[in-house]
Amino acid sequence: MYGESNWVLRPGRPEDVEPIAELRAEVMREDLVRLGRYDEHRVRQRLRDGFSPAHTSVIERDGALAGCVTMRPDEDGDGLYLEHFYLAPGTQGRGLGTAVLRELLDRADADGATVRLVVLQGSAARRLYEREGFRFESEDPVDVLMVRTPSPRAAGR
Repeated sequence: MYGESNWVLRPGRPEDVEPIAELRAEVMREDLVRLGRYDEHRVRQRLRDGFSPAHTSVIERDGALAGCVTMRPDEDGDGLYLEHFYLAPGTQGRGLGTAVLRELLDRADADGATVRLVVLQGSAARRLYEREGFRFESEDPVDVLMVRTPSPRAAGR
């Protein structure tokens, strides 16, 4: 398990785009292949096209890239949209994703913000999101839209 001292979230920078695009291609490959949607160029270009350093946090463990996550205001401006949450393969399954997600959700709860995300059909990541309070909202053959309303615990803060 990852203790709090083993990782940090640092603000994203423009020069992070290429390492994150490569990370995205690596971690999404299996699910995209399974869905018949993997394209070597497109998987990287979609990240490049939507990359927002201002809304992205880079996850570092012992000074090295361990992952990333983006939390941007949703289109209505009354909630947040979680996207580009990727962990390097060597860091997966050891509690890092849960720890990072809980920190982000604590911040959202403090602001009273609803959080939405899209996860690929059949992705193992869906179990993590469900454990942290996300619920099914809608789906199509490729994506599942999930939503999490602010935790009642946040009201007492």
